[in-house]
Amino acid sequence: MILAKRRKKRLSPEEYVAGILSGNRRILSKAITLVESTLSDDYTLAQEVIRLCLPHSGKSFRLGITGVPGVGKSTFIDAFGTQLTEMGHKVAVLAVDPSSTLSRGSILGDKTRMNRLSHNPHAFIRPSPTRGSLGGVAQKSRESMILCEAAGYDFLIVETVGVGQSEVTVHSMVDFFLLLMLPNAGDELQGIKKGVMEMADALIINKSDGAFLKKARISKVAYSQALRLFPRKTSGWRPPVLLVSALEETGLAKVTDTLFTYQKQMLANGNWIRRRENQATHWLKESIQYRLLSAFFSHPQVEQSLSQWEEAIRKQRSSPAQAADALIAQWFNASKR
Repeated sequence: MILAKRRKKRLSPEEYVAGILSGNRRILSKAITLVESTLSDDYTLAQEVIRLCLPHSGKSFRLGITGVPGVGKSTFIDAFGTQLTEMGHKVAVLAVDPSSTLSRGSILGDKTRMNRLSHNPHAFIRPSPTRGSLGGVAQKSRESMILCEAAGYDFLIVETVGVGQSEVTVHSMVDFFLLLMLPNAGDELQGIKKGVMEMADALIINKSDGAFLKKARISKVAYSQALRLFPRKTSGWRPPVLLVSALEETGLAKVTDTLFTYQKQMLANGNWIRRRENQATHWLKESIQYRLLSAFFSHPQVEQSLSQWEEAIRKQRSSPAQAADALIAQWFNASKR
């Protein structure tokens, strides 16, 4: 006789929270998986877990890191995160991986590129697929941050895919935004968008070692001059340009000093609290946009009409704006019934 498999008992919100607060990494991973789920039952449970964890969150330093592909973000995070754990900090890394817009697949290879941190008992690495979301940032990263903070991680690092629209989203999630650059000022200044540099709270010229050290020093002057052309930040902070070699682990202490000098200054002038408040309101608006989009595209009447309007656009019988107006009006009228 074949015995039916016993169904695993579903954890209650209180059991999830108790495990998270006790530092149980397995429960934390399960909670993040729950948050990332698209099932309606999981969504309801996840939001209750988030609500219960909120009073235990908010005490970490939230650091966003970006840079062009090949700049060495993962190597830098591995070296810098290891240094932080040696100082007594607990580090959580939310490494957002690129997902295919066709297959929704994701490489999820950040753990292999952060070898020391992935084996460090005081660090937690969570690769998350972007699933094609705007800017390559996982839709549930904000909730994952809350869970990690409740689990006692006092230093959160959010790694972005690369330089692009995702940086706007990540900047709205963190306390300090770090831009990694290569020691090649001419090419880099052409390739980096002005808006990304304006958002940065510090520029790191990585790979400043060996034959690249001379170029790195020249680049530092070029970047420093470029930053002086931007309007001064309302917080009064002047973004520094630092030379770092993640491979040789030089310059990392200066990065740490810069972060905590910034925190001290922002706490003193009130900008730390204001930035956290802005993070919360941006989260609200982002959530509303996501909920509205989900409700719109999942509505039965919209699903039925969408393909017809797409065909009309392809045949140039309608403009995209006209189709959008018609679909929104249809959804709005159907929702009122």
